[in-house]
Amino acid sequence: MVEKNELSELKAELKSINLEAAKIRELPVEERADFGKKINARRQDILSKIAEAEKALLDVEVEALDVTAWSGVNESLPEFYPAELGSKHPLMTELDRVIEIYELMGFDVVESRQLDDEFHMFDSLNFPKEHPARDGYDTFRTEEGLIPPAHTSTMQHRVLKQFKKNLDNGQAIAVVVPGRVFRNEDVDATHEHTFYQCEGVYVSEDCNMGQMLGILREFFEKYYEQKLNIRTQPGYFPFTEPSLEFMIEKPKSLGGKKGDYLEMLGCGMIHPNVLKMAGIDPSKYHGFAWGGGIDRLVMLRYGLNDVRHFESGNLNFLREF
Repeated sequence: MVEKNELSELKAELKSINLEAAKIRELPVEERADFGKKINARRQDILSKIAEAEKALLDVEVEALDVTAWSGVNESLPEFYPAELGSKHPLMTELDRVIEIYELMGFDVVESRQLDDEFHMFDSLNFPKEHPARDGYDTFRTEEGLIPPAHTSTMQHRVLKQFKKNLDNGQAIAVVVPGRVFRNEDVDATHEHTFYQCEGVYVSEDCNMGQMLGILREFFEKYYEQKLNIRTQPGYFPFTEPSLEFMIEKPKSLGGKKGDYLEMLGCGMIHPNVLKMAGIDPSKYHGFAWGGGIDRLVMLRYGLNDVRHFESGNLNFLREF
């Protein structure tokens, strides 16, 4: 029988292989092909073992639990809330707050999908065919070949096509996309395989990076209810060029001091290839986009130290809200 710790060891080995693969840039050009073949062979072998281990775990028989039974009848069942005492999950409450701020700034809202395809996940976003994110160690796939999105950017192509008429009418495309995303992560206090993101897309004839930074600064100041200094550093995303990592001064509510900064999201000017794929002329129109996690926003707002609380169903945690 496969144990969970064995699966964790296999995933740790895969991460080690991926780190080793990154060294290919340091090798002489003539050595890269052979190195790449060997690394890919090792990666495919470990991916096969991981798939077998995961299947073995799924095949393990689990004791049936009647979740319709009232906990007062069986002391082994968890305590349930009476239906009339139900409340919104804290993530949903904060997501509503995020959406409200963007709506007041003039953005339309389009909900993301929870299943998508290869084209919207990668091809429409300028991902190269050999990009490692396409591999199974990073991206989930169903047996039918569908993909639970790893980022809300999967909606970017649809948003650009759907709102292209705005440009034809002399208006900007201004849309935010909230949604649930899924990644093949080893779960710990700061990493979760299921979480929420909010994507932003803006396109016009004269938009620029200064406008993007102004919008993001305005959002975070509204969200944390205080004036904030901002900072950026270079980043890399296939669908933006140039790409930045956006940072804010640590809010006072979290004990922030002058010079303390937190990285909040990735952003940048939309790559011309992405605009072309959506039928938008990049020589006439420019755009910028950004995407960040809602869970991280909420953790910082309330001083939470473990992202796993959100998906745990822990009643003690939920009662705090």
